[in-house]
Amino acid sequence: MSQHPEFDRLSSLQRLESEEFDVVVIGGGITGAGVALDAASRGLRVALLERDDFASGTSSKSSKLIHGGLRYLQQGDVRLVYEALRERKRLCRNAPHLVHVLPFMIPILTKNGVVSKKIARALGSAMWMYDLTGGWRIGRIHRRLSAKKAFTHLPTMEERKLASAYLYYDAEADDARLCLTVLRTAADKGAAIANRCTVNGIDTQSRTSHTVRVTDNLSGSTFNVNAKVVISATGVWADDVRALDEKTHPDTIRPAKGVHLTVPWDKVRNDIAVVIPVPKDRRSLFVVPWISNGDGTYQYTYIGTTDTDYKGPVNDPQCTKDDIEYVLDALNASITTGVTVDDVTGVWSGLRPLVKMDDSAAKAGRTADLSRRHKVFASDNGVITVTGGKLTTYREMAEDAVDEACTLLNVKAHSKTKALQLRGASGKRASSTQRDRHLDGRFGSDAAAIKALIAGDASLGEPLVPGLPYFKAEAVYAVTHEMATTLDDVLTRRTRSRLLDRKACARAAGDVADLMAPLLQWDATTRDRSLAQFMDECAREDAAALVTEAEFIASSTPGTEHQ
Repeated sequence: MSQHPEFDRLSSLQRLESEEFDVVVIGGGITGAGVALDAASRGLRVALLERDDFASGTSSKSSKLIHGGLRYLQQGDVRLVYEALRERKRLCRNAPHLVHVLPFMIPILTKNGVVSKKIARALGSAMWMYDLTGGWRIGRIHRRLSAKKAFTHLPTMEERKLASAYLYYDAEADDARLCLTVLRTAADKGAAIANRCTVNGIDTQSRTSHTVRVTDNLSGSTFNVNAKVVISATGVWADDVRALDEKTHPDTIRPAKGVHLTVPWDKVRNDIAVVIPVPKDRRSLFVVPWISNGDGTYQYTYIGTTDTDYKGPVNDPQCTKDDIEYVLDALNASITTGVTVDDVTGVWSGLRPLVKMDDSAAKAGRTADLSRRHKVFASDNGVITVTGGKLTTYREMAEDAVDEACTLLNVKAHSKTKALQLRGASGKRASSTQRDRHLDGRFGSDAAAIKALIAGDASLGEPLVPGLPYFKAEAVYAVTHEMATTLDDVLTRRTRSRLLDRKACARAAGDVADLMAPLLQWDATTRDRSLAQFMDECAREDAAALVTEAEFIASSTPGTEHQ
């Protein structure tokens, strides 16, 4: 255990200004979090700076799956699938409280399915390849289901069109919660971590001596962080950080937008994840049940993801009318309940930082065809960039980036994260009641701290947002132990309330602001401003759903893209 185990913003800021670090990480998404943990666990002195909130970019807006990617195998990328399935196994072992095995079903329809009967035999071969590539690592292999059995898993399908199905296994995780847990584990290992800190410049004295110029977004104060190595793990903003170092914008990232919709579970009634086709497209979508009631039923189902070229402002991707229609058309082609835009309770839209390929043909092609592999490289000044990849392989990406840093530092220290358990994985865990299961699945052994808050004040055991599974105590803990500083931090990332039901969040936001205000020492003006900011963010989501993608991009303010 480090002598600096606190995950506290003020103490971290003091350390950032006063200490010298071996490594400073720019970016508090899952890749940056992984880099901080890998480096700190090797014994390096580590700092991490996040401009907004942790996981506020792509790392909170994924499909929330820890998977090999069956479609990558179908594309012939066996190596990527092998690596991802190996990392899936490690995550299941290192974070069993956060990562859970999830069955997936691919229906085989008599016509217009993900696979027809005609090519079902070929898919069966692919399934065996998936198992052999690493699916067996979690102790489950695929099997064929009869039409009758398949229908029980998705009873809103048109049964007469169902020929059979394949069942295989991957895993799921709350992406934002996983990211935060990796960061807190890094802090336990001694990393100094702070959100709401914008990097304004990188001054290089040598390849192993850098000064990072920073603005504290909450106080407006500026300070410098001194480090031997700088690692940028900034996703779709990677080129912007490179421009701070290299003084020219390299244009290597091609953002791809992926959107998801949340609908009431009763409209779909799937008890496992299902893969559905997109009519007249070469893609498929995941239909995933969300928030278990503990009896085989769920509160919600989410559907996604799309994969489209994105030309808008990277700081504010939105789910537009085009996106919603695309997803609902695909869903309604597979089920019979007629889900409409009025049924959609939540949306999220994220950008994948795909690395552009060298040839012009690849640049002109679909983003769905670009590689999900990652790249690690150092500039002439010694600033390291890690980009590309996917949620499942974050640990491997981080290891490669820190290996590069150790080469620069001439340090021989091997990665220790392959078998390093994340915070909350060990210790006493309870799952006897629905509340226990909810808290254990989010905090692991740290759930005891939430229960202690409720034991001290029974009102903190009340719902944070009526109708959703989160407790008021979770919001308090988010502020006091998880560096939450805004309503959006609490309602969108520390809990997933806004993704589940945006309107319910908007109704409860005033009460949540009142709960947070004394903890953050907000006066009435600050409380009202914070509430107005959150309501404006919700209103932007509402407005984006009414316009096409082209109309949204045209209405976006020029110059909003920045690091």
